[in-house]
Amino acid sequence: MAETCLITEIQRFAVNDGPGIRTNVFLKGCPLKCAWCHNPETISAKPQVFWKKRLCVQCGACMDACPTGAVQPPIDPVLSQAEGTDYYKIDLDRCDYSLSCVDACPYGALEITGQAMTVEEILDEVESDRPFYENSGGGMTLSGGEPTAHPAFSEKILAGAKARGLHTCLDTNGHCSWSVLESLLKHTDVVLFDLKHTDPEKHKEWTGVDNALIKENLALLVKNRVETWVRIPVIPGFNDAIQDHKAAALFLSELPGRVARVDLLPYHNWCQDKYGWLGQNWPLGRTEAMEPSLLEIPRELYEMSGLEATIGGSGFEGA
Repeated sequence: MAETCLITEIQRFAVNDGPGIRTNVFLKGCPLKCAWCHNPETISAKPQVFWKKRLCVQCGACMDACPTGAVQPPIDPVLSQAEGTDYYKIDLDRCDYSLSCVDACPYGALEITGQAMTVEEILDEVESDRPFYENSGGGMTLSGGEPTAHPAFSEKILAGAKARGLHTCLDTNGHCSWSVLESLLKHTDVVLFDLKHTDPEKHKEWTGVDNALIKENLALLVKNRVETWVRIPVIPGFNDAIQDHKAAALFLSELPGRVARVDLLPYHNWCQDKYGWLGQNWPLGRTEAMEPSLLEIPRELYEMSGLEATIGGSGFEGA
């Protein structure tokens, strides 16, 4: 049987994740739990079920199909609102992820996130967009989740893409052993590397891990002259203060090599529906999206430190 990995999405015509027009492959599973994660469905390495409440007519078909009784009966929405409870259809503690409820739903209100695919199936889809890559200098970006959480599978995807003559980017948080990262670099043209915070305690508070390994790997990347685009997700209350940017600029300017560029990625909350579909509370859901123009002064700060910096990270001149 061919080896597979869970994929949450193959996103076409991406222009912010490497040079040119790209196709992004999102693997499922990540060792970090970032408080602002815009793809919460990629954190767990297991299949999950989206429940899209607006499509649900409470017909009960999913309840009849569930073997563990994890699907809860409908409740009065007026009573729910009065009691201040947030009704979610699936009891996640009882769910065994048999996904029988998804098959039973006639209205598309239940949807699997995490489809098992082989390397060849993924690459066939990616290669179908080859004309866009050739005209723009684009290619495939391997993302997640976290590709280094699936080292053998990720290496096969990247190697397969290179064998087909495709440009490759690796989008990583850098929280892995250097040996894992090094094995993927043999088949990678550009590394998109997240730098979330320079302070280890603040980093651990908001992501679940400290940043020692991440900073070590970033230093090794630039020391080995790997083309590296550092991406900084700018999150209100976490790393948006000017002193946070100064610390990041200083750290990057003192690395034993040069990063190709720094992309400042303004926070947005457009993913809040996904948290609701998973039955999860998202504390940052009501935090307003950041206006990109607010990052002009930080961008200038990075450039004053000798670093090329962008806002939004577009790699396509036509974007």
